[in-house]
Parts: sequence; C-alpha cells; structure tokens
Amino acid sequence: MSLLAISDLHINHPENRKHVEALRPESDDDWLLVAGDVGDLVPDIEWALRLLRDRFARVVWAPGNHELWTVSADPVQARGVERYELLVALCRELGVLTPEDPYPVWTGEDGRPAAIAPLFVLYDYTFRPEGTATQEEALAQARSAHVVCTDERLLHPDPYPSLDAWCRARLELTEARLAAVPAELETVLVNHYPLVREPTRVLRYPEFALWCGTEHTADWHIRHRARAMVYGHLHIPRTTRHDGVPFHEVSVGYPREWRERPQGRPAQPTTVLR
Repeated sequence: MSLLAISDLHINHPENRKHVEALRPESDDDWLLVAGDVGDLVPDIEWALRLLRDRFARVVWAPGNHELWTVSADPVQARGVERYELLVALCRELGVLTPEDPYPVWTGEDGRPAAIAPLFVLYDYTFRPEGTATQEEALAQARSAHVVCTDERLLHPDPYPSLDAWCRARLELTEARLAAVPAELETVLVNHYPLVREPTRVLRYPEFALWCGTEHTADWHIRHRARAMVYGHLHIPRTTRHDGVPFHEVSVGYPREWRERPQGRPAQPTTVLR
C-alpha cells in the first residue's frame, strides 16, 4: 500500500498519453496524487482521470495552469472560476477528490495518519527576478527577456480583475481549511506549484519564476505540519528538503524533456509515503 504522486502528464502529446495508458498501481490499495497539468482539453482531462480512478484505490487531484486554460480547440469554453468549478464537478462525478472536498486521511504502514490536502492557490507574481521591486518591473523584465508564460493569453481570472486577485482569494480560503485540520494530524500538501521559492532557483530562465507560486505560502509546510509536499509545474523531477520536509517535484513533462533525461523515458509515479 503506497501513496504515489505524479503531475504534468500533458496527454495532448501522444507519447505521454501512451505513458498514462500504461500506468498501474503496485497494489490494489495504492492512492495516486495528481498535482495538475493532466491536459489542456476537458475531454482529455476526463479520459485520464477516469482511467486512473479505475486503477487506483483513490485519486486526489489539484489543478495546474493547463487545466485552467481556455483554448479554441476545447469544446468547453468556460473561463476562470467557472472553468475551475466545472472541473471540480467533473471530478466529483468520477469519484476523484479535489481541493473543494474534505481532506481524506492516509494511514500507512507506520500507523501515522496524515491529512491529504490538495491545494489550489495559483500565483501572484511575487517570485520576482533579482533587481525588481514591483510586479510591473518584474513583468517588464520578463517581457524584455522574451520569457512570458502562455497563461498570460489563455488563463483567465473571471470574474476576478486579475490572477493575483484570484490568488489572494484562494489563499484566504485555503488557509482557513488548513487551519481547521485537527492539530494531531500531520499533512501531505499537494499543489501544482512549489510552496517555497527555492526550487525555482534552478530554472534555466529565472524570470519564469513569476508564474510559479506565491511568497505567501513560504511557511505553510511548517505551520501545517507537513510530512511531505508534492508539486509539479517546473518539469524538473527531484526531491529536495526544506526545513526538514521532503518536497517532491513529480512532473512527467514534455517528450522533448524526458527524452533528454538519463533514463530516456517518462517518470513513473513517486512514492511519497508507505
């Protein structure tokens, strides 16, 4: 019985879709945490989550930025909050847990229970490049370096006036939910973005950190008793430790990326707990 995690499946790429089709649990009791970027289109997201739900004892999903994109090829043209709520409703139909559901409790071989907390908090442009003091300066530097996330065209904050405003609302809501977890329970925090900035320091293009999280979550792994933190988005699969807590980056990534790694194939799910 294992608590496994994976993210950034990007099944619009045929090689990645084949990889997802081949995923199997080690045990009938295994849980799978999916930390976002399953795909760009609602039908693809539904296909992948349905397949994984049929194979794993429990599937827990936190959205990435790609699920929230509104692209012209998608038969579902909902934007912003409406799109997120549509995806939550879809997951509930499938029996997949979301950030809007009660946190399930995992108890592994050591008998230590942990609340599994999928999060949706977005980003607010506070992971700024060196030498910039404001969001405007940071975005100007990113544009000058020709490093601009596609979110700026496809991820809409409706009905919020901006993505950072939506982020602030999600931070407030999520903080309240995490604070309500009983004090005797540890947590496993699952978010598309890293909760601390340090993992972004290795990005080839440092300006891209603007679209990778928020400084407001920097101490959540401490305050909310995390045994582990799971994230994706960076497409740099590895495990680092921050204040003694393991942070697992569990991305599959794009085919051109995983072909260049030593193993030359997509990453398998990472074991978070047993």
